Amino acid sequence: MTLYIDPPDWPGHGRLWSHVVSDVSYEELHAFAAALGVPRRAFDRDHYDLPSARYEDAVAAGATPVGSKELLGRLVAAGLRRRKPPRDR
Repeated sequence: MTLYIDPPDWPGHGRLWSHVVSDVSYEELHAFAAALGVPRRAFDRDHYDLPSARYEDAVAAGATPVGSKELLGRLVAAGLRRRKPPRDR
C-alpha cells in the first residue's frame, strides 16, 4: 500500500481534518478507508476527509505522514487528481 495523509490543518464543521490519498489507485484508497471504518461518504473526488481524532489511527494502519503540498504532488504525479468543476459566476 502507498497511502499518504497530511496534517489535520483543514477546518470544517467545527473541527480539523486531514486528507488521505493513494498514489496507486482509488481501489486501494477505498480499501484502506474501509479497513479503518471510514464511511464512503467521506470520499471527496480523489481523497478521504479524516477528522483529526482519526489521524493517528490512519498512521498506525500504514498511511505515511507528509505535508499538504507533497500529498497533492503525489496525487497529481499518479494521475489521480480530480479537480472540482469550475463554479458558474
